[in-house]
Amino acid sequence: MNPKPKKPVVGIVMGSDSDFPIMEETAKALKYFGIPHEVRVISCHRAPAQVIEYSRSARTRGLNVIIAGAGGAAHLAGIIAAETTLPVIGVPIESSPLHGIDALLSTAQMPSGVPVATMAVGKAGAKNAAIFAAEVLSICDGNINKKLKKFKASLVQEVTAKDRAVAQRLK
Repeated sequence: MNPKPKKPVVGIVMGSDSDFPIMEETAKALKYFGIPHEVRVISCHRAPAQVIEYSRSARTRGLNVIIAGAGGAAHLAGIIAAETTLPVIGVPIESSPLHGIDALLSTAQMPSGVPVATMAVGKAGAKNAAIFAAEVLSICDGNINKKLKKFKASLVQEVTAKDRAVAQRLK
């Protein structure tokens, strides 16, 4: 018998299903850390009432962090941050002729009182959003903290191996 799935503690939302190839990196990283999450497509431009309902109900549904990916005008993270007291992490997505700069600025330039932690544009930002969420959750969860320490140690091992490989090529 399969164990009952744990309730999501992180919400991953995106403005369009075309954002999924980027935001899938967030889901993969959260899975690595063993963090239960949900993935939704909700659009603040096409279905604003859904975004507001999602944001307002997030805490009572058990979410602790929301990660929002959006391109173009990228209002999703800001609208969510305006409607919840949970931490919101924005992932700008390259989806316009401006190559994600528009999304980056829309996500980062929030007015005072409505903070959004903003990651890099694209897949690196999507993965970092999950790592940042894990760091937030690790404050109260020792298991996540252990996995983060293991992850950080793997980064050191990776760089050390690359350093050795470069040194070998120069001999």
